[in-house]
Amino acid sequence: MERKYALLGETLGHTMSPPIHKALFDLKGRSFSYEIIEVPPAELAAKKPYLDSLAGYNITIPHKMGIIPLTDKLDDTAKRYNSVNCVDNKDGVSTGYNTDCVGFLETIRAMNVHLDGKVLLVGCGGVGRMMAIEAALSGAELNIAVLESDIPLAQKAAEEIRAMRPDAAISILNIANIGETAHFDLLMNATPVGMYPKINACPVPDSVIAAADAVFDVIYNPGETQLIKKAKALGKKTSGGMAMLVWQAVKAHEIWDGDTYTDSEAEGIIREMQAELERLFPAV
Repeated sequence: MERKYALLGETLGHTMSPPIHKALFDLKGRSFSYEIIEVPPAELAAKKPYLDSLAGYNITIPHKMGIIPLTDKLDDTAKRYNSVNCVDNKDGVSTGYNTDCVGFLETIRAMNVHLDGKVLLVGCGGVGRMMAIEAALSGAELNIAVLESDIPLAQKAAEEIRAMRPDAAISILNIANIGETAHFDLLMNATPVGMYPKINACPVPDSVIAAADAVFDVIYNPGETQLIKKAKALGKKTSGGMAMLVWQAVKAHEIWDGDTYTDSEAEGIIREMQAELERLFPAV
């Protein structure tokens, strides 16, 4: 049976969502379509009848909050972040989900790393806030390193976390003061430092990388940031942002069609998508 899915955004450019979802459909022998829908915020509400006609769809910037009034109900993940990036339409009911957090948790699990240890998170805006919340809810001893100007943002995230988990262990650091640091089980970068085209930048000093057992960088372009390259050279467990992008898409397929994927299947798609990204954005 033909089903139609889509990615909803405003200006999508070289989005990796269509090839990722096509690869996931192909693995299960499904001939479903996945289109791109570009809509400015002012026209979003008028698009509801068409969106409701789809079997499901993903949402990206700037519609992750704007889509909420157009859904019938929200999953707990969407309620937690007041943000929806996946909608499932079944039996005339549209349900909003946030699969970003699941993609993050699955990425860390696939790294064979546990979130209940000592974690250093660099950056706390947008995706960083989500990573902070999920890490703290998983029992992490969470250290958030931010620019001095972003300390109030990190403090707000800490308040949100403590409202959900009063016993959460959270420290907020000025990023300028993490040159000499203690050991961390996991270092996570949630800043854009090192993103294409400024690929030679690194968000933390080498001493911080050396003090961590594992490193996750939310950046997926390039596939190996300077942070990841340095961590790999030291023999650390590493993962880049493409893994999170693929795993959140895997969760969407589980929601939409009940399909599940093995780690090896997901890893194959991660490698395939990274090769495609390198073709589109050659190293500068």
